[in-house]
Amino acid sequence: MKVFITGASSGIGEALAHEYAKRYKDKSIAIGLVSRNSERLQFLQRILETTYKIKCATYPLDVRDSAALASAAADFIQQHGTPNVVIANAGVSSGTLTEHVEDIAAFQAVMDINVLGLVHTFQPFIEVMRKAGQGQLVGIASVAGIRGLPGAGAYSASKAAAIAYLESLRVEMSHDNITVTTIAPGYIRTPMTNINSYKMPFLMDVDIAANKFVNAIENQRRFVVIPWQMGWVARLMRLIPPVLWDFLAKNAPHKSRTKVE
Repeated sequence: MKVFITGASSGIGEALAHEYAKRYKDKSIAIGLVSRNSERLQFLQRILETTYKIKCATYPLDVRDSAALASAAADFIQQHGTPNVVIANAGVSSGTLTEHVEDIAAFQAVMDINVLGLVHTFQPFIEVMRKAGQGQLVGIASVAGIRGLPGAGAYSASKAAAIAYLESLRVEMSHDNITVTTIAPGYIRTPMTNINSYKMPFLMDVDIAANKFVNAIENQRRFVVIPWQMGWVARLMRLIPPVLWDFLAKNAPHKSRTKVE
């Protein structure tokens, strides 16, 4: 088993690395770990290699840098071969308000990381997967991409774009026996959600979520919302007419506005 994960130094990405290492430690596994945080990556590599006796390769880079991702992909392929699964998990979240000119930079960063980061992650692997006649591309979206949330214009827009992009890619790749899976999490207990001051329904621990994510990947689900309760919420959100949605959502709590690097 060969797995390549972005956003791997914390949160969902770190939990996914542990879940794959635990599941495949006796069946030979190599994991590629990508993150901007070099120190956290090295720490995670030591933990995984020591605990599970597996092979890890680390790539400290920003998913906005397509050339750096292409180089990392080439190195991973050279060392370990074509990956079975590539998980584009890197993402950021920030409250944004359009009326503030200083938030334009946050809009740009969120869109670049959460949307173009998917493209930069997948692109270097498609041709080798096509030649191998198999492979799986996994994108981490969000329930926030189902409907626009007040105070989260950049995040909601980026995740809506991610969902649509992954659907397009899924159809494109079907000719080449390459599976595309979209995972839309609800609230998962991670550093990203720890800063939220409002109530988060159906909040799930990250280790439990990672187990369910990998189950969905192994079952080659096309689109899945986790936890399942948020799946029903997402279905209802799609059905609410705009006038009612506006009434229900206008007083929803806002995520804090923060600078995105």
